[in-house]
Amino acid sequence: MSRLQGALIMLLSFLIAVSNIPLFSLDIQEDFYGSVSDYLQGIFGIDDNAGLSTLPVLSIPLGGKVEGMGTASAALTDTAAALERNPAVSARLERTELALYHNNWMADTKIEGLLYTRRFEHLGFGVGGKWLYLPFTEYNDYGERASKGFYSEGVALANVSYTLFPGYYFAGLSVGANLKAAFRLVPDYSDDTGTIKKGSGLSQSALALMVDGGLLTTFNFLKYYSSRERNTAAALVFKNVGLPVGGDPLPTEITAGVTYKPLRPLQFAFDVTFPLNLQDPSLSERPYWAAGVSATLTPFVSMRGGILAKTGNIRLTMGSAIQVDLITLDINYTLDLLTQLTPLNRVSLAVQFNLGDEGRAERARKVDELYLLGLTAYAQGNYESALHYWKEALDLDPAYDPAREGIQAIEGVQALTDRIEEIQKIE
Repeated sequence: MSRLQGALIMLLSFLIAVSNIPLFSLDIQEDFYGSVSDYLQGIFGIDDNAGLSTLPVLSIPLGGKVEGMGTASAALTDTAAALERNPAVSARLERTELALYHNNWMADTKIEGLLYTRRFEHLGFGVGGKWLYLPFTEYNDYGERASKGFYSEGVALANVSYTLFPGYYFAGLSVGANLKAAFRLVPDYSDDTGTIKKGSGLSQSALALMVDGGLLTTFNFLKYYSSRERNTAAALVFKNVGLPVGGDPLPTEITAGVTYKPLRPLQFAFDVTFPLNLQDPSLSERPYWAAGVSATLTPFVSMRGGILAKTGNIRLTMGSAIQVDLITLDINYTLDLLTQLTPLNRVSLAVQFNLGDEGRAERARKVDELYLLGLTAYAQGNYESALHYWKEALDLDPAYDPAREGIQAIEGVQALTDRIEEIQKIE
């Protein structure tokens, strides 16, 4: 399959999903749902505290690689979508990215989203938001439509992050924060007489402010390929910390995550999350976990899959991404026991635009070249040239420790030579 053919297939999938063409659906019998639900409840039990938090839009992923890996993404460092899961990631992203998202969540519920991230050396920032909406129609006792509109929820975020103690051997510790504003809009509804009550929806609408915080670091562990890239990442995140809304707590969570690439094309991710009811910790939901895998099949095609295991509901996701030049098209399908097994429900799509890396890749290539030139000069005993090359490398990348060590070695040799000459003069 060529890149163009792959892009056309993704585009067709996008058009079908957005237009909601009812191609086919496979009804899963109630007995099947019941037996599977009973089986899962036997394994995980029933969480009596589920559903006590408000603003579910905060817990629904936008899509992209994050959803494709079952939301196991707290330690992902290669996609802007991870900004929702860990605010420290913007200081690690290699490229400036603009991403658009569409998610057919369930039934008539849809989510639209946008994220923009950019990084300057060790400082990263991002902005974005998402909007959940579904049609609302009210009928009176006579079956006549009394009110209509959209129930909607949304969230906007502003992000900043920074990498502390960066170096060649230790990649540093990235810290980040998201400031988020979320809202809920409810359309007006009628009273007992069927008359629309002006402002009735506003009384149930809400606005909330909250913060996220995250830590992220990368390192090498059982790495079986050669590259500058660290193959392992670890993260710790707290999300949605804020005051209750309308007497209900926000979906506050603490997540620990790790990603691991034993081979260049293969990546595994695992998250464990601890929900926290800040109003009454005893009413917190049970911990849950997510796991995912991503495999790069060709330079422009990758596949991924994941599982999100929450009490009483297992969610499975599979998806793929196709890169066409600087554009990546991403599609995922999620299956759980909430709705029918259909080709269009629970489909998420993303279009990601690579807007460049601020010259980081070329700068890294130049630094490696200068370091190797310095090694050659050093081996030939030409210390002056070696110093020149390594100092130039440090000017481009002050965190490039091998060049600094080379300079220190030359300074040590020169100091020892000067000492020997002094002793010979004394004698």
